[in-house]
Amino acid sequence: MEITLTGITTTGAPHLGNYVGAIQPAIEASRRKDVQSFYFLADYHALVKCQDPALVHRSRLEVAATWLALGLDVENVIFYAQTDIPEILELTWMLTCVTAKGLMNRAHAYKAAVAENMADPDKDPDKGVTMGLFSYPILMAADILMFKANKVPVGKDQIQHLEMARDIAARFNYLYGDHFPLPEAVVDEKTAVLVGLDGRKMSKSYGNTIPLFEPEKALRKLIMRIKTNSLPPEAPKDPETCILFQIYQAFATVEEATALRERYAQGIAWGEMKQLLFEYLNVRLSEPRQHYHELLKAPDHIEQILKRGAIRAREYSVPFLQELRRSVGIRPLSL
Repeated sequence: MEITLTGITTTGAPHLGNYVGAIQPAIEASRRKDVQSFYFLADYHALVKCQDPALVHRSRLEVAATWLALGLDVENVIFYAQTDIPEILELTWMLTCVTAKGLMNRAHAYKAAVAENMADPDKDPDKGVTMGLFSYPILMAADILMFKANKVPVGKDQIQHLEMARDIAARFNYLYGDHFPLPEAVVDEKTAVLVGLDGRKMSKSYGNTIPLFEPEKALRKLIMRIKTNSLPPEAPKDPETCILFQIYQAFATVEEATALRERYAQGIAWGEMKQLLFEYLNVRLSEPRQHYHELLKAPDHIEQILKRGAIRAREYSVPFLQELRRSVGIRPLSL
């Protein structure tokens, strides 16, 4: 059976861009019966980017509640917290011991940090670079290889990490026997990348996001802040260059988007379009938003779901790690 794996980093409340780019297609995929899917909270990964314990703790709750509110089928998939699977960290060390430093030197995030440091007057390439940032791809490889995932849905910015996971798996297999299938990146070219309030890609690091489950008044306020040009209401407008239309299209049906294109061609006032977008999203998100806030008040219920998922996940990880231990020579002395 095909095995897929998807991780969700817990560094803040999910926003519209997360929903369109990752959550929505993953929720749909979670209903497939012909695939064994693993979905996990990447809470160890969160520590690479965030040293605020309160934020990490809150985000674990918010991210889990988001996926559940939007309909993740936890009976069909295995949904767990990375931190509940201790075998992942032990595998991370095994993989670290076979991973070339030169491979990690080529990681985009590390190279970007070094380049930014070299632009500073003191030119210290290692300033602010932790070993967590440097070896992040090895932990990601362990997440994938622990469950022998052969298909991993990722954005284009994560393709390099999948290639590294393949290299690491191939090296381990060469040294210790054929244990890991080589995972493949699955990139959906049709997946939309939403633009944020300021015209750049919607991202928490830019502070330009629209949180997915904002209260009604706050949602309207954020949408009214979206940048538009100075064309008068009656002038025809290009939907392809309009942030408002891009967000609407990501949620709408083909027929709804086509009808709105015609209104752009005829001329539509920006205030009217912003109100239209707000009303559309508000209706679309109202039911899951209510469910989300109910779940936030029931953290014990969410914890139970994650613990059940971890029990199922460890049915795979515990015996597999024992196999890997034996392969590297860590086995009872009498054997």
